[in-house]
Amino acid sequence: MREAAVNIEKLAFGGSGFGRIEGKACFVPFTAPGDMAKIRVRSEKRSYLEGELLELLEPSSLRVPPPCPVFGTCGGCNWQHLSYSGQLAAKQEIFSELLWRSGRVESDRILPIIPASEPYGYRTRVQLKLRSNAGEPHLGFYRGGSHFVVDIPHICAIAHPAVNRIIGELRTLMAQFPEPDKIPQIDAAMGDDRKVIVIIHYIGVRRLEIVQFLQQNLITLSSADGIFLQSGRKATLTKVAGIERLAYGVPEDVLSGVPETRLFFSRGGFSQVNYRQNVALIDTVCSWAGLTGRERVLDLYCGNGNFSIPLARNAATTVGLEEYEPSIRDAVGNCETNGVKNAVFLCSEAAAGVKKLADAGEKFDVVLLDPPRTGAAEVVGHIHAFGPRTILYVSCDPATLGRDIGILKKSGYEVVKSRPVDMFPQTYHIESVTMLEPVHRHAQVST
Repeated sequence: MREAAVNIEKLAFGGSGFGRIEGKACFVPFTAPGDMAKIRVRSEKRSYLEGELLELLEPSSLRVPPPCPVFGTCGGCNWQHLSYSGQLAAKQEIFSELLWRSGRVESDRILPIIPASEPYGYRTRVQLKLRSNAGEPHLGFYRGGSHFVVDIPHICAIAHPAVNRIIGELRTLMAQFPEPDKIPQIDAAMGDDRKVIVIIHYIGVRRLEIVQFLQQNLITLSSADGIFLQSGRKATLTKVAGIERLAYGVPEDVLSGVPETRLFFSRGGFSQVNYRQNVALIDTVCSWAGLTGRERVLDLYCGNGNFSIPLARNAATTVGLEEYEPSIRDAVGNCETNGVKNAVFLCSEAAAGVKKLADAGEKFDVVLLDPPRTGAAEVVGHIHAFGPRTILYVSCDPATLGRDIGILKKSGYEVVKSRPVDMFPQTYHIESVTMLEPVHRHAQVST
């Protein structure tokens, strides 16, 4: 494999630095804009090269010392070697480039990124991988591009302190566990009150014995407020001890004149990993929706009502669609908890639910969607049937967002504005909110 020197020009989606060797694009992980790097070419494709950093000939001024001792080996973070201001600038540029390339969204439609107030210690939810090596459990995350478990030392730099306490206790528990080689993954999720639920994934056949072992060793997991065993799909969750749901709040100052909204989600249900940035998302969505109390709102992929319930405060009616039934139950319960009486939640896969509502002639003034990373290609082409004056698309993947914007354009909608949100500091991932309107009433971009 040949070696070469490359000047890193910028960062690319996926986390690698980008440069050129003899005019050919080259991507090198763990480099920074401004680096002059000596690399080894590990892979050569028709249109690009992939390199491995060997030596920094001239380091970039954007570089900072990474706080995690396994950074560069663990696949959890990409950019701990970059200043936070450098990360934000890179995300702004990457987001703008991707939306132009795949959705033809002009850069003047892209608003400044919302930074995180805590670039470290923010994650309230982690999926820990487990590997048993000569009887010793290794607990951590996969190495980038592999299924090799990197054992994390003591704490994870981006995890919340309450989650890190659980990680330490899990390490002690796994050292005593009867079948550590039958535990591929352990999930830990935290509410904003620092209560934590742990889900231990088990692939063995001694399920009842393992439940009894956990119940007899609750003192080892003293920081866990709820413990569950899962031996397949989420439907196999077995309660070991403790609470069954977690909660987070939406402060009253987010929605003018409305008291704090308290939202619960059950064990195994989805929640954002960064509660402070989730509030920023909700604030943006509610502000851009422009509700006056007369509108009908449709919320696709609604989960536990994360957006539906705050929006319902200023809408005539809100309808939420979600295919995971426990999340629908959470959403209904959250309405009762918060005194919301104008929201309806339907358990349905998004595409099927949209078709059913459209066939029934339903109309909505605002349609919100917050799909998984794969996007909503099977849904967005049918949203125009509802005649919305506003579409709000919350995305965790700018590539699929750009693709779906292209589909919405064919239905007569145009991007008014889009704002990236840094939900995941130290990584290349980008959350965002995008507002679209019919071309005939397309308004000027406003901040």
